[in-house]
Parts: sequence; C-alpha cells; structure tokens
Amino acid sequence: MNKFVTAFALSVGAFSAAAAADSWDMPTPYGDSTFHTVNIRQFAQDVETATNGALSITVHSAGSLFPHGEIKNAVRSRQVALGEFFLSTLSNEDLAFGIDSQPFVATSYGDAIKLWAAQKPVITELLADQDLMPLFSVPWPAQGLYTNGAVETVDDLAGLRFRAYNAALEEFATLAKAAPVQVEASDIPQAFATGQVQAMITSPSTGANSKAWDFVTHYTAIDAWVPKNIVVVNKRIFDRLDANTQTAVLTAAAAAEARGLEMSQAEAAAKTQVMADNGMTIVQPSAELVAGLQAIGATMLDNWNAKASDQAKAVLSAYQQ
Repeated sequence: MNKFVTAFALSVGAFSAAAAADSWDMPTPYGDSTFHTVNIRQFAQDVETATNGALSITVHSAGSLFPHGEIKNAVRSRQVALGEFFLSTLSNEDLAFGIDSQPFVATSYGDAIKLWAAQKPVITELLADQDLMPLFSVPWPAQGLYTNGAVETVDDLAGLRFRAYNAALEEFATLAKAAPVQVEASDIPQAFATGQVQAMITSPSTGANSKAWDFVTHYTAIDAWVPKNIVVVNKRIFDRLDANTQTAVLTAAAAAEARGLEMSQAEAAAKTQVMADNGMTIVQPSAELVAGLQAIGATMLDNWNAKASDQAKAVLSAYQQ
C-alpha cells in the first residue's frame, strides 16, 4: 500500500511550523479488526504525516464515542468533525442514499464503482444541505446468506427471525416471509445465541469477524448487493482549515478510497476462506434460490421507484445507462 502513501504525501515545508495544531475526533461503528477501521486509521495517520502534525485525527472505533445511528448527526451538529457510517442507513431521508443496498442492482465491485460514480454527485448535493461533505466511500464485499442448514429456495426463509440493518433489508425479509429484527454488527453473536435472530444477510467480513461458525452452519454466496460505508466531514469545520491542510485531507481521502477498494476485494476472498477453515459450509446458490431472490429484488425495485425522489431516480438512470 506504499503507493497510496506516496500518492498523497505533501512536503513538510508546505506547513508552517508555527501553525497551531488542530485535533479532530472521528467516531466509527466497527471494531478495530474490521478492514474499514484499519483503512480509516491509516487515513488518520496519513493526514497527520502529510500536515506535519498540524491536524491529528483520533479514531473512536466500535461505536465507543457515538452509537452508529448517531454518528451522522454528531458530525452535522459539530460535536465531532468527521465520522463514518453505513450509507444506506440514511435511506429514510432520501432513497438516493440506499440504492446500493437494493438487491441485485449492483452485485460486483465493477457495478459498485459504476454506481458510486452515478451516486456521488447526488449524495454530495443532499449532504451539502446538512453542512456535510463526503470525503470517501468504501464498499463491503458482496452480501451473502447465513443460515443453519442449506437454503434451496426462498420458501426456506419463511418464518425465520432475520437480522436487518436498514430499511431495504427489512423489506427484503418481509417479502421473503421472514421476520426482520434490527441488530447491529457488534451484537450479532449475542442475537443468535439468544434466538433473537436465526438468519442474516451480510458480508464475509462481518461473518468472519463475528465468528459466524459459532452459530450458523452455511454461507450461501448469493452476492445480493455491494453496500458501502461513507466518511463525511462537517463542511464548516473543513472550511476553517487552511488551503494546504484541506488539500492534505482530500488527497489522503482519495488514497483511502482506492486503498479501501483493494482491501475490500482481498477481504472477500480471505474472510470466506476463514469461514470455510472454521467448518462452515460454503455453497453457491441453487437456480431456484437465485430465481426467487431476483423476483424479490424486482418487486423491491418497483417499490423503490414508486417512492423515489427525482434525484434518486436520476442516480439509477445514470447507473443503468
């Protein structure tokens, strides 16, 4: 990853030794072993190095400073300068935020890159209305299905208590005749242990980090969607930085986005192997299951179109062209 370090590095001489140091707090929802957090800690180090310590960023991982659902508003209200969150959790504000979590719209990294290119201008405009500015976005690996026992058709999901982490997954579970239950990533093991949930769709990263083999037997690689996290900064706080420091932050952010994509791609293969090495059965979905899942996805996209704003529809149109 040295190429990304050299890509953003600025000469120390660009910053005045007399400049007052600034310190930012940065809450994130995920633990230190999650590749998103590893990438963000590198981003923070990159900024401090490039600014010769004029700007330091303290990362507060695993929801230790603010719970996941409060991070965006903490940045908006300037309680902290910047933070990370799962982008589609803002779908209740505008469906443009959640198109990456619509099943079978974008199912590969190539799709995810193309979708973000279509999504970013609209997301930037929507966030600007809240004094927020996106710095970078990093996709998770494609989402797979975790169950006890093999799932051959969508009907096998009926009646199961199904972990949901956003509105789209709640709708998905309901259409599959399962019962959606909101559970944060850090609470997954306990939720399965207590019977609060019985199945979930999530990435190999979250599956391996939560030691899914302790509570489920099968991982089905349905590659349902490729959601992403976003890092945003409060625009007023960012605007107070001098021009050189702003450049350092933006250049480090671009490096983090590129590095994060590479980390995600490596993570998908590595964490799937970790699950296999720990005894989980890794399977490809049956044709019947794929057909059933795609039918749910089509219904969800129809519902999405019926409720979407013009801005959200513009994202989908640009992506599909």
